[in-house]
Amino acid sequence: MAVKSLSVRIEEKMLNKLHVVAGYEGRSANSQILILIRDCIEQYEAAHGKIELETK
Repeated sequence: MAVKSLSVRIEEKMLNKLHVVAGYEGRSANSQILILIRDCIEQYEAAHGKIELETK
């Protein structure tokens, strides 16, 4: 699995709050974002069915 990079624009106040939440959970901000994305995808798939991706 290839690891890709994604740049995100985020307000400083929100970023600072993200760091607080991540620190509380014992994670880096990057790891916290990955968990949030994973949870979002799981919720979407629970409501709409599994996302099928084309393989190359």
